[in-house]
Amino acid sequence: MLALCAAGLTVVTHGFGGATRPEEPCEAVNSLPRIRPDYSGVTLPPNIAPLNFLVEEEGTGCFVRISGAQGEPIEIFSKTHEIGIPQDRWHRLLESNRGGRLDIDVFVRSDADGASERWRRFATITNTIASEDIDGYLVYRRIRPGHSTWREMGIYQRDLRSFDERTILTNDHLEDWCLNCHAFCNHGTDTMSIAIRSGAYGSPAVLVEGERVSKVATKFGYTSWHPSGKVVAFSVNQVHQVFRSAASEIRDVFDCDSVMTYYRTDAKSLKTAPALARKDRLETYPAWSPDGRHLYFCSAPLTWEGLNAVPQRLEDVHYDLVRVSYDVDTDTWGQVETVLSAQEADRSLLLPRISPDGRWLLLTTCDYGCFPVYRSSSDLCLLDLDAFARTGRAELRRLDANSDASESWHSFSSNGRWIAFSSKRLSHIFTRTYLAYMDEEGRVHKPILLPQKDPRFYDSCLWTFSVPELVTEPIRASKVKLAQAVRSDKGISVTMPITMATPKANGTDHPWQSLRE
Repeated sequence: MLALCAAGLTVVTHGFGGATRPEEPCEAVNSLPRIRPDYSGVTLPPNIAPLNFLVEEEGTGCFVRISGAQGEPIEIFSKTHEIGIPQDRWHRLLESNRGGRLDIDVFVRSDADGASERWRRFATITNTIASEDIDGYLVYRRIRPGHSTWREMGIYQRDLRSFDERTILTNDHLEDWCLNCHAFCNHGTDTMSIAIRSGAYGSPAVLVEGERVSKVATKFGYTSWHPSGKVVAFSVNQVHQVFRSAASEIRDVFDCDSVMTYYRTDAKSLKTAPALARKDRLETYPAWSPDGRHLYFCSAPLTWEGLNAVPQRLEDVHYDLVRVSYDVDTDTWGQVETVLSAQEADRSLLLPRISPDGRWLLLTTCDYGCFPVYRSSSDLCLLDLDAFARTGRAELRRLDANSDASESWHSFSSNGRWIAFSSKRLSHIFTRTYLAYMDEEGRVHKPILLPQKDPRFYDSCLWTFSVPELVTEPIRASKVKLAQAVRSDKGISVTMPITMATPKANGTDHPWQSLRE
């Protein structure tokens, strides 16, 4: 079927070597064009970097028009089918149409009989521009995906409004040992921490408090900052990897033992409490409520004996979602309360994170264990804490944004309208970062792959990206200052409460045991 293209689409003879006009009769294709990454039907932040993409339709060239109800459209021509969107014009167009639509029209040219041209116009891609911004920066760890190639890694910061990436700290400053578990207070970077695993420098945590960078001589695991900035809760995990002889994912991770502890920044003291350190339980993945009155974490029964023992059946290890009340002024803890048991959910419940308004709890569920990134069954699920407060019942809702691959490592934006998470959906091997809009009713829209300047970037990228944390400002502490703090002989000396999970005093715990994507 032939149809006229939309009026006003005048094509300048740029890059094609001859006059071409898509407003001339062209074939209307009643399907969306194939583009990569798939940026169709998405909700995007009004301050996001350009969503550069490839047109994966056969032809000798393509023309793309990006438009909204307001502002000047962007028209791009490409022989290579790569669509690189001018950044300044993109931001002006998004700002002009904040809260409205963004349309993408794709035309593909092909030569008929080696002489004349024909154009195909595909159905319009319609996206939504949210009213609310996403936080300006994303901090993540980059590491190789193989268990034997871990020595090259680092913490990086991405400006989400552009393609600028800045190095925060890499392990070549630490004689190629491990760094991970970066955490922030209230989505800011004035109060933050990074955990270190090092044979040369021990296993300290680096604390940033305003202009001061110091190290605490203890091993931080999964970490969460109290909103007051006075307390940082963290797990200490005795981690083991096991390998299967045959499976789609041969690696697995489990905790032989783990405990929840906390550090008071005002008193410079390290503590735990009976509710956090039961000898018959494994405690991990802390998350403070936004009001600071509850610490949520994950807890599983310890059913085996021996620090280096492997459970007879890893498939039987399942984690409950629990919480305990806390008063920061009196430093007192309440009793553990089960929010949702693994038995009720028929899943292992991991990585709780709570929206800034306190209503939603986002977590990862999987068939068993404590490490969802290695489980293709891992899904993001949402729990309504307001409904839980009213009824005493916690009900999980699986997000439509899930795939058939592992989803994990999620965080909220400071306004609660955006989530960042890791997914293996592209290859089932590498974790990539996705951003998704969540409305006031907890509906999570189709996610977008973190945009890159080169739309082919992920085709050859051998990094895996993990622990994406949305923050409102850049990290000001330099990598030199952070590394100097790690290497310094000076530090805050603390005594770890003695548990089975307590690391050895000489700091010789095996680095690979603490390496998780």
